Amino acid sequence: MNVFNNPRALELTRRHFFASSGLSLGAMALSALSSSAAEVAPMPHLPPDTNTGIGAALPQTHFPTKCKNVIYLHMVGGPAQMDLYDYKPKMLDYYDKDLPDDVRKGQRLTTMTSGQARFPIAPSKYKFKQYGDCGMWMNAELLPHTVKMADDMVFIRSMHTEAINHEPAITHMQTGNMVTGRPCLGAWTSYGLGSLNQNLPTFVVMVAKPSNQEQVQAISARLWQSGYLPGEHAAVSFRAASDPILFINNPPGVSDEVRRTTLDGLTKLNKLNHASLGDPETITRIAAYEMAYRMQSSVPELADITKEPQNVLDLYGPDVKKSGSFAHTALTARRLVERGVRFVQVYHNNWDHHGNLAGRMPDQCKDVDQPCWGLIQDLKRLGLFESTLVIWGGEFGRTIYSQGGLSKTNYGRDHHPRCFSMWMAGGGTKGGTIYGETDDFSYNIVKDPVHVRDLHATILRLLGIDHEKFSFRYQGLDQKLTGVEKAHVIKEMIA
Repeated sequence: MNVFNNPRALELTRRHFFASSGLSLGAMALSALSSSAAEVAPMPHLPPDTNTGIGAALPQTHFPTKCKNVIYLHMVGGPAQMDLYDYKPKMLDYYDKDLPDDVRKGQRLTTMTSGQARFPIAPSKYKFKQYGDCGMWMNAELLPHTVKMADDMVFIRSMHTEAINHEPAITHMQTGNMVTGRPCLGAWTSYGLGSLNQNLPTFVVMVAKPSNQEQVQAISARLWQSGYLPGEHAAVSFRAASDPILFINNPPGVSDEVRRTTLDGLTKLNKLNHASLGDPETITRIAAYEMAYRMQSSVPELADITKEPQNVLDLYGPDVKKSGSFAHTALTARRLVERGVRFVQVYHNNWDHHGNLAGRMPDQCKDVDQPCWGLIQDLKRLGLFESTLVIWGGEFGRTIYSQGGLSKTNYGRDHHPRCFSMWMAGGGTKGGTIYGETDDFSYNIVKDPVHVRDLHATILRLLGIDHEKFSFRYQGLDQKLTGVEKAHVIKEMIA
């Protein structure tokens, strides 16, 4: 096609122009996606532990790696680090005393506490003990299962971010930028490493239902978008219900043959449209139709957990059969990576503890404690632990001072971006590592800070990707997940 004779083609971007050329990647992708190309071409021989998947932008990983999959468990709202993983016994002596000015150092506050006359210290009401050979101090009351795997985990106690409110903070954590519109970590992984299973999406997101619904945050689908990457790298959202995808089955009276014929006709029309305009979103549309067709057989089997042995179900706890629970979602995440889904993102809400922490934190921990432990044990059982990276954490931390009323048995905590805790396990991490340190108030970092971009660089490194060499050309710039500021891979976390 001579695009200069096509007035509408002249209005397209330069990327669209190149996509319309005779030897374009778009033409090859169309061929691969056609119904006649059901068989996947064999992967070329690559050095051990550097193979990528179907449709990967990277022909091979930059570094050898055993990590092939990610399960990212995001606690929406920001768990209070000093009540879970950042033990601060000296705060018992500071009960109801004001946060010292030389600790706060004039750092900004949210509008929710900036008007308070005082900032009274609220020590954690929970008991802590040391666990594992690593000697990690952890909440002994609320995490009875998690503490048993201390030596499998990498604890990061020095995470920090610039964002102090939820939307920019969670966007930053997921996409590397506080401004919406960028690709998220899962989309970058899908783009770089490709698919391991043509019959399921490369990137899946699930939103688990917390048992306590006291203060549920809004979660936007913008968090799992592909941004400026090709549209097929956005996540497919699975509903928190027994039927994870609406309309996955054919309507009454429509057979598989009729559906196949319909899709073939749509594909031909879309190919004509692509030949005329070269719009890459047409490729995305074709890919989506084909994936939906293939998922008609794969998703029902995936969603059916009745064939799981009872001893496996017992790993995840009593709520595992309750559709939409965190336990059910964790098991589904394991079933997804077992079947080759590259990246699974799970959101668990209601961690925004501005008040009544003592009434809500136990419910939150009960939701996630045993399922997280069960997930790790299940991955080990199947030989998937070393190839699957599990990430747990929120978008920021909480303040040591109380928001609102304070007693020794209950208190609230405001947002705190200066330091918070996360953990990772499996996927080539160095289990039993405790990284970073905060001051006695869990307010400022005093050793080994880890910025969000450092975490992203380390996750990519675990996946075999050099974050400095992994980019996508957009608006004349080589865009990266880690942005333009220097990001550091935390080598101490890598086995």
